[in-house]
Amino acid sequence: MNSTISDEITTVEPLVKQKVPKLFLFLFFAVSATILFVFTVPFRWELVGVAVASYYLRMFGVTAVYHRYFSHNSYKTSRVFQFILAFLGATAMQKGPLWWAAHHRNHHRYSDTEKDIHSPKQKGFWYSHMLWFLNSDYNDYESKMIKDYFKYPELVFLDKYHWIAPLSYAIGLYAIGGWEWLVYGYAVATFFLGHGTWTINSLAHVIGKRRYETKDESKNNFILALITMGEGWHNNHHHYAHSVNQGFYWYEVDFSYYILKAMSWFGLVWDLKKPPVKVLDEGRRMDAIRKKRDIYMSREKGKWLPTGLGSGIRSGLQPDMANASVGD
Repeated sequence: MNSTISDEITTVEPLVKQKVPKLFLFLFFAVSATILFVFTVPFRWELVGVAVASYYLRMFGVTAVYHRYFSHNSYKTSRVFQFILAFLGATAMQKGPLWWAAHHRNHHRYSDTEKDIHSPKQKGFWYSHMLWFLNSDYNDYESKMIKDYFKYPELVFLDKYHWIAPLSYAIGLYAIGGWEWLVYGYAVATFFLGHGTWTINSLAHVIGKRRYETKDESKNNFILALITMGEGWHNNHHHYAHSVNQGFYWYEVDFSYYILKAMSWFGLVWDLKKPPVKVLDEGRRMDAIRKKRDIYMSREKGKWLPTGLGSGIRSGLQPDMANASVGD
């Protein structure tokens, strides 16, 4: 278990709330509504390209930086580049890196229980998707949950004034391409970036396939992996959270990992953590069992075969988890 989220640390005990402050809700939808400015700009495919580039640039800031670095320490980097990456992540308008990581570490601790602040199992799709972070109860976080990074004053500053990064990004877009770039590169891209990211909180715990028997309802989903640069392999991640790659096998697309791997060739990041061999072997075994089960089940359109064979297949779906390496 990662030392930053050990049982010795006093954590926030976030009970899931249903009410969302009306002011925060109004401001959120007001910002989201800026996407309507798209009707003030003549359509051009090159502007769509600007929006897509802006989307994936900042999605990397969320997935590879906020999530895999600050939340799970899945690789290392220098102090200077750490701040550069944190600034990139902050341009996504999902608050600061310390706030984000602290709440995410709590999510893993309480995943899909009543203390999980964004579990679709507990409070439904919309609350887990986006309403939870509009609740003022979650504006704060316990610094002990993120003490490994809270010691850096520049990160504390960026976290406190997290609006500086997206404002700077917006000004930069306007300086380069004027109103058109601001609308497509910021308003349009940010709208889809937010909802793309939040699908992991909502849909990745509802739709997909389960390879590993985790304590929650996390699932693997190829489409979500494309949308979020690899985060869709969510069941993999909840089984072994400290891996820099969430697509455990070559056929599981994970663009965040590909970029981090390329960065490691130039010494920008290093010590990329990978899942142990026993975790990969277990995954292959589970895939083989499920493939065999699906072949038999398809003969009767989802019905189990006679008791003897069916029970044998079912028993094979319960792996010996005692020796499995399970991440937080």
